[in-house]
Amino acid sequence: MTKKESFLTNRIKSIGYAIKGALLLVKNEASIKIQITIAILITIAGFYFSISSTEWILQTISIALVLAIEGLNTAIEEIANFIHPAQHPKIGYIKDIAAGAVFFTAIAALIIACIIYIPKF
Repeated sequence: MTKKESFLTNRIKSIGYAIKGALLLVKNEASIKIQITIAILITIAGFYFSISSTEWILQTISIALVLAIEGLNTAIEEIANFIHPAQHPKIGYIKDIAAGAVFFTAIAALIIACIIYIPKF
């Protein structure tokens, strides 16, 4: 009988898997690279314009949501490609819906950025 790992050991392993996944996204996905570049630039802008705590919260949540939904979109695409490598209308539909979710969060993030930064110009 094998010894069951502790809760703490399992959590540490989970964090390791999450970091690995984030690094894989950054390494392999062009869209994530672009979004991280935008996130860095908008963060620099936040410091330059001395945005408020509330604006920082909204900006941080927006960045996190876009990156998270993009990660989910990538996972859905990878699963779809694995299950059905050839083009198929239903797989295309699923991928389009996942991309649409990224689009919604990106538009919301853009609106939030406009609300925060347009008055500063």
